[in-house]
Amino acid sequence: MCRFFVVALFALALLAGPPLYAQQKLSTNNTKARNLFEKAQSQAKNREFDKAIETLQVLNAKFPSLGEPYLVKGSLLKATGNTRAAYEAYERGLKLLPFDPARFLDYFTLGELAMSFGEYPVAGESYSRFLKSAPKGQRSIPKAHQQLLNCEFAVQAVAAPTGPAPQRVAEPLNTFRYQYFPSITADNRFLLYTARPTAQSDEDLYLSRQNKDGTLGTPQPISAAINTQLNEGAGSISGDGKTLVFASCDRPGSVGNCDLYISRRTGNNWSKPRNLGKLVNSVAWDSQPSLSADGRTLYFTSDRRGGQGLEDIYVTTLQEDGTWSPAHNLGTPVNTAGKDMAPFIHASGTTLYYVTDGLVGMGGLDVYKCNLTGTAWSLPENLGYPLNTHENEASLFIASDNSRGYCSRTRPNEPGVMERDRPVELFSFDVPKAVRSRETSTYTQGRVFDATTKKPLKADVQLYDLQTNELVQYVTSDPLDGDYTVVLNEGRQYAMYASADGYLLKSMSFDYTDKHAFDPLTLDLYLDPLRAGRTMVLNNLFFETNEYKLKPTSRTELNRLIAFMRQYKDVQVEIAGHTDDIGADNDNEKLSLNRARSVYDYLAGNGISANRLRFRGYGETKPLVPNDTDSNRQQNRRIEFRIL
Repeated sequence: MCRFFVVALFALALLAGPPLYAQQKLSTNNTKARNLFEKAQSQAKNREFDKAIETLQVLNAKFPSLGEPYLVKGSLLKATGNTRAAYEAYERGLKLLPFDPARFLDYFTLGELAMSFGEYPVAGESYSRFLKSAPKGQRSIPKAHQQLLNCEFAVQAVAAPTGPAPQRVAEPLNTFRYQYFPSITADNRFLLYTARPTAQSDEDLYLSRQNKDGTLGTPQPISAAINTQLNEGAGSISGDGKTLVFASCDRPGSVGNCDLYISRRTGNNWSKPRNLGKLVNSVAWDSQPSLSADGRTLYFTSDRRGGQGLEDIYVTTLQEDGTWSPAHNLGTPVNTAGKDMAPFIHASGTTLYYVTDGLVGMGGLDVYKCNLTGTAWSLPENLGYPLNTHENEASLFIASDNSRGYCSRTRPNEPGVMERDRPVELFSFDVPKAVRSRETSTYTQGRVFDATTKKPLKADVQLYDLQTNELVQYVTSDPLDGDYTVVLNEGRQYAMYASADGYLLKSMSFDYTDKHAFDPLTLDLYLDPLRAGRTMVLNNLFFETNEYKLKPTSRTELNRLIAFMRQYKDVQVEIAGHTDDIGADNDNEKLSLNRARSVYDYLAGNGISANRLRFRGYGETKPLVPNDTDSNRQQNRRIEFRIL
């Protein structure tokens, strides 16, 4: 089973037995009280816990001023999982008794119980008493200091909430006993999550499809190829919905007790899951995956040896040969000496969310975020209240456009429901400004076709940041229906290329550096077969007005042209320059010729034989569209590659 929240090991607690205060003396000489107290301790020693609690209830009723019976009752209630009643018993008992350094463990226990219910003033006082009375070197002293800092932070956070509290997602979701680890495609069409109908059920993966009105539809098992009688735990789906990574435990041939597996979707069918292997998985516990938007970078949680804490966050990337790189620890400042778990990388690829108890927060596991600049992560930032509470928080998911968020939460305590039996449900919320990813994302999606046959085509779709010349997205269109989805970040200028073996390169440009509208795009792509006479427009070559020197942002396109010419060594091309109709005809012809020559010189100067290249300037003589608007004139100002 995946660790998405912290659960006390009930069986171990009973096996070890609670502290029974066998040598403790009551602060009374009353014989009846002493007899009842001894009876309760004897019952507890014989593991008749319910009877012992009943006896202590009688003792509390008859002698309400005695504190010791409340403490014994609290220890028994805590061991049997009734933590709310245990907290009340400890608080009552210690109020009745004077400060006593010998009770340092009771003070610490009350502090922990108070923290678990968000009773920060009680917790702070209890930890202070513990620190005042604990023997030097007592192992819980560091935690008590940490919890005092948490109490101070929590009081301030509750007083200054970052936004409204998350709301329970309505039916048809939340129909299981437990549901958690939500993950959504970039276009919000599919919500993936893990669910268990009952406490005894195995984990399975479910998909809910968005309805036309924006609501989420009835969840369905993801696929018979994925869900089995084994546990299919925490899962993550790529932005285009074509790649799935999930955790599963104790499968035949596994590397460790819980491993990560990958499956890919073609059409509507998922492939047989494949273990990610020893470069990613370890002999320990590996789970809680989070895929980047293009499915080529994977973050996950592991408790393998060599980490910084109990659990750490690791990352691996898909390499050109189709293998995954050796997973490496993200290191500081992300990982701490505590539990660092449940990573989620936003669709932008620049903000990481995760839960940890190794930093100052509300107590327990809180959600933090940190931003990626180059290869360095910023200091983690607590998301504040009410996304963080006194409960242990689970995973968080923020939609690509930063508008909607999802998380899972344990249902509040109910009378008669033990802590371990509390249901876990999906919640959603409007994302406050302080919680949003550093960069907002949108997407372009459509289908890729053969321009001649109009049949769907499997093609590589790659997105480059023109300022850095960095490949930031790399997806493959579906071979059956040709669909693709690529994520774009606000404030960036991109070159996008679609390519397939035996076809001309398709070049597209997206400039979001100064755009008010940042809406999703639907863009079908038609690739021309590689034949003589076919032409491709080079949309990512840039010049200053009336200049022919190539701007630095052109290097991405130029390098793609070099790669194209090296792939097809027999191809010869004409580099054709074109202008709009503004200016004198002779000037336009000269400008278009010089611009074409600049491209020719770059290619010839970087290893492409001049015998395969020619250039020509056509000026304004071959417009693509009428020169009657600024937009049309921009289309007519172009460089083309024509196959000879």
